[in-house]
Amino acid sequence: MGRVGPKKRLDRTQKFLGLPTILDLYSFLFLKRVKVTDSQSQMSQVKTSCCGLGAFLAILKNSNKENGYSTTKNIKLFSYEELKHATKDFHAGSRIGRGGFGTVYKGTLKNKTQVAVKLLSAESKQGIQEFLTEIDTITNVKHPNLVELIGCCVQGDNRILVYEYVENRSLDRVLLGPTTNNLDWSKRSAICIGTARGLAFLHEELDPHIVHRDIKASNILLDRNFIPKIGDFGLAKLFPDDVSHLSTRVAGTTGYLAPEYAMRGQLTKKADVYSFGVLILEIVSGRNNAKSSWSGMPKVLLEWVWELYQEGRLLELVDPQLQQYPEDQILRFIKVALFCTQAAAKHRPSMTQVVAMLSKKSRLHEKQLTPPGIMQDLVGITKSANYQQTPLVSSTKDSSAVSSSDPLLADSPVNVNEMIPR
Repeated sequence: MGRVGPKKRLDRTQKFLGLPTILDLYSFLFLKRVKVTDSQSQMSQVKTSCCGLGAFLAILKNSNKENGYSTTKNIKLFSYEELKHATKDFHAGSRIGRGGFGTVYKGTLKNKTQVAVKLLSAESKQGIQEFLTEIDTITNVKHPNLVELIGCCVQGDNRILVYEYVENRSLDRVLLGPTTNNLDWSKRSAICIGTARGLAFLHEELDPHIVHRDIKASNILLDRNFIPKIGDFGLAKLFPDDVSHLSTRVAGTTGYLAPEYAMRGQLTKKADVYSFGVLILEIVSGRNNAKSSWSGMPKVLLEWVWELYQEGRLLELVDPQLQQYPEDQILRFIKVALFCTQAAAKHRPSMTQVVAMLSKKSRLHEKQLTPPGIMQDLVGITKSANYQQTPLVSSTKDSSAVSSSDPLLADSPVNVNEMIPR
């Protein structure tokens, strides 16, 4: 091989010496953003800036420019300008939703892909590295009944998530809006079962599992074929405890909150089960559970449903828009909702069991039903010590979704059709 001439050696040396200069420039730009108010604030913000630099260098190392944005292992990183252009400068006309986590806009990327862009609220601001770690975890969660997270933006103070765009948007918009007549019973039952499967995946197939904490109609999105996809899962970790769902959005989601969660802050997977039970009742009735009076009397939805159950009039709950439906199946769904909303969390089924119950892969034991748990009435919890724990459901021969050793299964099943109140 020939010797390298002095000019080439000089070029290589300049390039090598230039790299620290570039890195110093990026360090300066990051650290320049720090506004010193006191020594503690200074240290905190310097750490954040250094985290930002570390994240930037990692991104720089692992990045490529496919489709106009950078990627790290599992995260696609978008620039703020790219998302600003995609959403028409976050124009109000592009806004498709708003909630406790932030505002959602419809956007179109340069490659014509439609996306949902969630601009997270101020409470989510945190170190870049910590944010990317959480987003990387969420990005790995894949299921047909979960909204897919495509990527994010962590430029400056912005924390933005980019999701797949789901064509029919939220269930509450379809269920309570002018297009309700598009939801026949076959679609509604599929929405219930699909949502249950998505929750069962989060609860029982992930390690560590994810408790959603905010299951409600506005967080269930419907694709072009009305297949349900659960949104906003895993986002609670991006917010500090003092701005969790419980402290910031109780007024908007009271009807979905399990008593032990709303009153005592006790959060388990069974809190999601309770919320899902309320969701079933909304889907069956076509009405919002937040309505303050039912049948002309001031009461919550669960109170009314329990009265109908005791009086053998459950079909009065069914949405008048539904012209045709199988009575036995719709009664089963309502009763499953009552199992899900039992006052004591330990008396509610798991989501895997709920899937089996909705799919007719298990029989219901209605004798074990007690009044549902309502926030202002915790009798079901305070008396739970006197409640004899016996099976709620039992597996049939074709049930592969529920373990035969499950403590909620019984040897002497009671068929739902034998227990329909008269």
